[in-house]
Amino acid sequence: MAGRMKELLKKYGKVGLGVHLSVSAASIAGLYVAIKNNVDVESMLERVGLPNLSKDKNTQSSNPIGDEIDPTPGDLQRNKTAEMVASSGGALALAVLINKALFPVRVPITLAITPPLARFLARRNLIKKS
Repeated sequence: MAGRMKELLKKYGKVGLGVHLSVSAASIAGLYVAIKNNVDVESMLERVGLPNLSKDKNTQSSNPIGDEIDPTPGDLQRNKTAEMVASSGGALALAVLINKALFPVRVPITLAITPPLARFLARRNLIKKS
């Protein structure tokens, strides 16, 4: 995947880089809005087959004494994304991290958009024809 991206950047240069940065910016903005609106991004990523954001599959008890507390039904359905935002320093940081994980999704989008956009810009004489 990274090899095809390098090939694209060699062939299309600034147009390829601009498309990739635009796709990344749109991805970060969309993820940020979703996180700020309390969407459980982790469960959405699980549905599309991407790995979990958290490496720890077992829920750790936050009770420092170690006593077992029966979870209430509300605790079982909590939003893990909201917990990550609270513990990791903010929605923007989480959006950037998720965007990084979505690199395999962004590259094909960049590969699909760049050639037609470069042809369009070349027809309008906005870039040199290659």
